Amino acid sequence: MKPPKNTEIQNLGKCTIPSPIELSKIAGDKIVNYVKDEERVLFDDCIKSFYKYVKSEKIPPSFEKAGPREKIFFDPSKLKSAIVTCGGLCPGINDVIRAIVMQLYYRYGSQNVLGIKYGYQGFIPKFGHDFVQLTPELVEDIHEKGGTILSSSRGEQPTEEIVDTLDRNNIKILFCIGGDGTLRGARDIAIEIEKRELNISVVGIPKTIDNDIAYIEKTFGFETAFSKAEESIIGAHVEAVGAPNGVGIVKVMGRHSGYIAASAALACREVNYVLVPEVEFDLEGENGLLTLLEKRLEARKHAVIVVAEGAGQELLKSESAKKFDASGNVRLKDIGTFLRDRIKQHFRDQDKEINVKYIDPSYIVRSTPANSSDSIYAANLAQNAVHAAMAGKTNMVVGTWHNSFVHIPIETVGSFRNSIDPESQFWYSVLEATGQPIVMKNDQ
Repeated sequence: MKPPKNTEIQNLGKCTIPSPIELSKIAGDKIVNYVKDEERVLFDDCIKSFYKYVKSEKIPPSFEKAGPREKIFFDPSKLKSAIVTCGGLCPGINDVIRAIVMQLYYRYGSQNVLGIKYGYQGFIPKFGHDFVQLTPELVEDIHEKGGTILSSSRGEQPTEEIVDTLDRNNIKILFCIGGDGTLRGARDIAIEIEKRELNISVVGIPKTIDNDIAYIEKTFGFETAFSKAEESIIGAHVEAVGAPNGVGIVKVMGRHSGYIAASAALACREVNYVLVPEVEFDLEGENGLLTLLEKRLEARKHAVIVVAEGAGQELLKSESAKKFDASGNVRLKDIGTFLRDRIKQHFRDQDKEINVKYIDPSYIVRSTPANSSDSIYAANLAQNAVHAAMAGKTNMVVGTWHNSFVHIPIETVGSFRNSIDPESQFWYSVLEATGQPIVMKNDQ
């Protein structure tokens, strides 16, 4: 991964208000310390890279460390904040909402928190969505439920109208929970706010079940997603071994990145073929999936295939015009049903028995409550987002890098999609776990 071009965090102004969180500035006194802006986390922590920068007398790339600051920008007693959730559902959204509200109420003493209904639509008057007053009583048990209590929507809304609504309602902090489209919108909102010279902080909490946001080690909900997908893989394996020449196919989410498919396969260890968008494969020919599947069934009488939704799209190309969803994403062809039908037809053409069971758990996976690990992670992201916003930081997201919580400009996390490197140790571990060939193409 290339070093980020920009890691500097935008601030609304000088912080002059003492933080109501009474922490320490002295190391070793057994009290947690405030974090200073000059504390940073190296982008590349390898010693070879460090010496390269030392030799060149250049400062190595780094991210600003997240955490509570000694001085804050906003007066908590006069502050009004808002939370919006956009895009598809993902385990852990309610955990983030709850943690933001609790952090503002009980750590900073800021008790005016609004929930924006149905994504960015909620800012636009013509839709008629009312705000929700978020209180500790309202959110106290929402982390036990999947989805988002604020509901969601896709699609762009006029940035100027969104900022009009923020200004008109005296909202000074906006927390945007969403993926790449949501964060692009948050960036545009922050830019419009700056043009108008308004003191409004915009802080993003990255949300994508696919784990594909740049410079973010892990997005919340991802662990829950592949753990839930694992349950379907186990079911597919049971079905596959329960019939002659049984083939279980599980399609999981992953438009551009196959992390869910790969991680679920590693967790389960019952998968024979993992198909992801990052690695092309052939169906026909000596190295194609169908030939490999024939050999597998001859030897073991069953097989399990896990396929990410964005895999194999080159096999499904047609001359028809591309269609897009409300978020501007290309509508993918259904690789899952394509494989199911193509495998059935292949073996029937040879007059061979085949028993294919197809499972698509996508909506179950994304609507489930967060597991313990994701719940902890989502809450920590939210708490650090509040610390950043209270300190007047804006046009940024909170994420982790080298297991430390950091601040990253929205522009930087939107610079490309995070995806599996086919030359990485991670992908090689998948190949070792499945036993599938390193290459399933005939022209290599």
